[in-house]
Amino acid sequence: MGRRKKKGYLHIVTWGMAVLCLFLVAACAACIGKDVQKGIEKGLKEKGSIPYQEVGISDDELSQKYYYQQLEDGEKQAYKEIVQGVKENVEEIYVHASDADRTNMLFQYVLKDFPEIFWCDGMTTSTSYEGSEAYTVLKPVYLYDAGQKEAMKAKIEASVNECLASMPAKDTDYQKILYVYEYIVNTVDYDLEAADNQNIYSVFVNRRSVCAGYSKATQYLLERLGVFCTYVTGTTLDGQSHAWNLVRCSGNYYYVDTTWGDPVFQAAEGEEVNQQQMISYDYMCCNDEELFKTHTPDQDVALPACQSMAENYYVVNGMYYESYDSKEALQKMNEVISSRSNPVVFKFADSGLYGQAHDSILQDVVRRAAQNLADWYGLGEGKYQYMDEPELNKITIFWQYE
Repeated sequence: MGRRKKKGYLHIVTWGMAVLCLFLVAACAACIGKDVQKGIEKGLKEKGSIPYQEVGISDDELSQKYYYQQLEDGEKQAYKEIVQGVKENVEEIYVHASDADRTNMLFQYVLKDFPEIFWCDGMTTSTSYEGSEAYTVLKPVYLYDAGQKEAMKAKIEASVNECLASMPAKDTDYQKILYVYEYIVNTVDYDLEAADNQNIYSVFVNRRSVCAGYSKATQYLLERLGVFCTYVTGTTLDGQSHAWNLVRCSGNYYYVDTTWGDPVFQAAEGEEVNQQQMISYDYMCCNDEELFKTHTPDQDVALPACQSMAENYYVVNGMYYESYDSKEALQKMNEVISSRSNPVVFKFADSGLYGQAHDSILQDVVRRAAQNLADWYGLGEGKYQYMDEPELNKITIFWQYE
């Protein structure tokens, strides 16, 4: 049976100014709108009197910020001014930029690079001025004032510290990524109506969110653990806006989609399956070929090629097959049954191999394994459920032991 994706609809929110150019960008399942006022007003301030935002952030502090690193040197100062202003809840941020549209894009890059900025949802107005010196005034919309922000920060940090303190010793990038992936899937419910669902407060405090919250929380935790991770937006096959992550694991780039690991996005043949058995690892360190079957990244910046599958979950755990043998398949099923565990997963390297294995597994091998299940556990009959996902070249089988 194919996958059922309960993806959220995008609600674009704009709020009006008098002038000139309206520009909208959305992240996922809710709104991240930008309303750009592109005023071309001459001579409002003399050169030297423009109150540009003072900057205290250094290049070293931004060395792992992916979107910042993609900028030309001339735009990096404006980016820093935006970061500093947003962190201080400045209502009017004066930046070294001459174009309102581009200034708004820099603002979006800041939000993608800084998942901890939860008090600003992406809506803003920008006005460009021409005179003896061109500049832009950015006016972000803040969800919370400074006092509220600090109180919410404390709750987030308490939750994050508890998460990290509960983590067993993890030496490798892969182990850290897997821990974060499973932690978020197991502690957060996907909810389109969740408050603050475009930011990490919804994940760490409310425990209810959508893809923006899942992805930003993944980014925030992995950054705290010293693993490179950035925020990626794009669309899914049906055109829905979506967000996920790009990570670096053991020197290679991979994609991670924590949201689609949530059991709410899974469906099985037959009876209901225990939700704890239903975490999907399809997007736990996958390459371009796997991701692009269902996801299309936005083209706002160039993304590095993700070519390796060495750290993919199914590869690491012996569930990835580059050839098919029915005896091997039966042995794998018997191993899972004998250990009274679940599930058994067959992830095939390509559609041709999946097609070769499909009927053999579902019409023959699984039935023989089910008979073993009944015999070994004294059951009247061996019962199982399965998910057949041809678009992912994958078959998953769940055994019922009672």
